[in-house]
Amino acid sequence: MPEQLSLAGFEAARKPTDRLFFAIYPSADAATRIAQLAERLRGAHGLKGRPLPTERFHVTLHHLGDYPGLPQDVVAAVAAAASGLAAPPFEAVFDRAGSFSGKPGNRPLVLRGGDGVIALAVFQQALGAAMKNAGLGRWVQPHSTPHVTLLYDAHGMPELPVEPLGWTVREFVLVNSQLGQNRHVPLARWQLQG
Repeated sequence: MPEQLSLAGFEAARKPTDRLFFAIYPSADAATRIAQLAERLRGAHGLKGRPLPTERFHVTLHHLGDYPGLPQDVVAAVAAAASGLAAPPFEAVFDRAGSFSGKPGNRPLVLRGGDGVIALAVFQQALGAAMKNAGLGRWVQPHSTPHVTLLYDAHGMPELPVEPLGWTVREFVLVNSQLGQNRHVPLARWQLQG
């Protein structure tokens, strides 16, 4: 295939290779229980999708964009905003599972919560406020549903209650998801104290 020609002053579009986001990861024990629940739901509802690897279970707080390469200026800016946030540890408890609509043939099965994720939603809003104060408001999702993706499947599952599954959130992480490689690389971590 011939190389794409470009006009003077315009670079050929490069495909994104890196996704940045703030996340909360479950404790090791909670991640194991999440994996077990994913397998049970998969079998009980005839889903074919494979559960995500245990180390990739997370709650996305704010998506910070997809890039052709790791943008060090963005990393530095969002890290500076996150460094100014002070918050105590809190409990996150998920008690429902069901499918989001998603792309055709690729519906995410997720854990959700009611009152058990209020503190998580409050923390997400506080991080968003810190980002806005640092001039990074374009990445703040004002209406996000806290969830943990379990797997992707062609078919959906209606929302149903599950045994409450939670953990104490003690840190949040800036993550580089290397697109197409199914790898999450933590770039920075901030401890919650109080």
